[in-house]
Amino acid sequence: MSDLLVSTADLATPMPVLPVAVLNRLARERLEAVFPLCWVAGEVSNLSQASSGHVYFSLKDSVAQVRCVMFRSRAQLLGWRLENGQHIEARVLVTLYEARGDFQLNVEAARRAGVGNLHEQFLRLKDKLAREGLFDSAVKRPLPAFPRCIGIVTSLQAAALRDVLSTLKRRAGQVGIVIYPTPVQGDGAAVQIAAAIRCAGERRECEVLIVCRGGGSIEDLWAFNDEAVARAVRACPLPVISGIGHETDFTIADFAADQRAPTPTAAAELAAPEQVALLARLAACRLALRRQIDQHLNQRGQHLDWLAHRLQRPSQYLARHRDNLQQLQRRLGTGLLQASTQARGTLASVTRRLLLSRPDLARPAGHLEALATRMRSAWQVTAQGSCADLARLAAGLAHLNPAAVLTRGYCIVTNAQGQIVRASKILEPGQQIAVFFHQGRVEAAVLTVSEDDGIALAAPAIASAASPE
Repeated sequence: MSDLLVSTADLATPMPVLPVAVLNRLARERLEAVFPLCWVAGEVSNLSQASSGHVYFSLKDSVAQVRCVMFRSRAQLLGWRLENGQHIEARVLVTLYEARGDFQLNVEAARRAGVGNLHEQFLRLKDKLAREGLFDSAVKRPLPAFPRCIGIVTSLQAAALRDVLSTLKRRAGQVGIVIYPTPVQGDGAAVQIAAAIRCAGERRECEVLIVCRGGGSIEDLWAFNDEAVARAVRACPLPVISGIGHETDFTIADFAADQRAPTPTAAAELAAPEQVALLARLAACRLALRRQIDQHLNQRGQHLDWLAHRLQRPSQYLARHRDNLQQLQRRLGTGLLQASTQARGTLASVTRRLLLSRPDLARPAGHLEALATRMRSAWQVTAQGSCADLARLAAGLAHLNPAAVLTRGYCIVTNAQGQIVRASKILEPGQQIAVFFHQGRVEAAVLTVSEDDGIALAAPAIASAASPE
């Protein structure tokens, strides 16, 4: 009874009413947000292709199925045809077809079941060889611009061989062709392809090598994903062009080759330049060369005419220079006459100006003689005064000369430190002294020290020394 009451209350609560279109849109948005892109495996059934190019089918297994659609833009990139009963792996977007409310999968890409393992092997080998530097652009060799012989490595029964031969015949019929036949699919095909490439490199019969085959599934092209083929391509001394499968097909051999073409026909177009284009280019070069030659000849002819116009007979040349020489002689004579006349006039004018400005030297000469006499007198007076001053200063200097004092019997006493002793009280008995005379010196020791007046005691000796003999 309580549950019934609750349900009745819930029903009484106003709820929004959703249109079907809104409900389907919300469901689609929720599905696409919850489920990311994923891979789904199953068997193809109920396959149909619309006129628009879209492909509709179901994927089923033993217990369930789901509707799928692959739009035209994706179906065109598939590279192979979907058929009922095929087991595939599809990369899908989980969604809802709003118009009918159908749950469906939008297929972005598809591959045959089991291709995933092959793809992983492909990626592992590609990464390994890339790390070794096998695919570096630095090791790629340029294709020859004008090959004389082209080698082809493919099967003799391959449709790709016919396409390549017809393209080469149409574009460059003069080029030689050497075919190195080999199986291009199946067990052991990779070993034989590598052997054919090595054979072409050893024989050196051609200048460029095309390795090609037509389109197919990844299993059909797997021989070109072999490591031995890739290493043979890189070891080949000839430039190698790969034209394997369709434009969307990539193999290890494509990465190892010096140039990759999207199809075998494109590989043939890369290998040989088109003969018609070469002939047209040659004709254009010939026309341009002829125009340049004609232009050069015209310019040289015009220059020759100009030189011929400048060229004169020797007599005319000498006559013209003779007239010029005579005219120069006349001009020189006239110029010399005018210059000499002008120089004579200038000299006369300068002479007159010099005579007018010539000074009277008699009076300055007398004044100069008087100054010279005065200078001699003043010099004699100055010299005599200077001599007297010099004698006076010399006498005063002689009185102050210590050597002159020593000649009169005086001496100089110094202590052990070399200081002059001026009083006896600074000496002590036994102290070493030095006595300097006018001639020589003695080392002595102090016996006694007296503070009596030395001058008074030594006066008789000084008087005796000062008296003349």
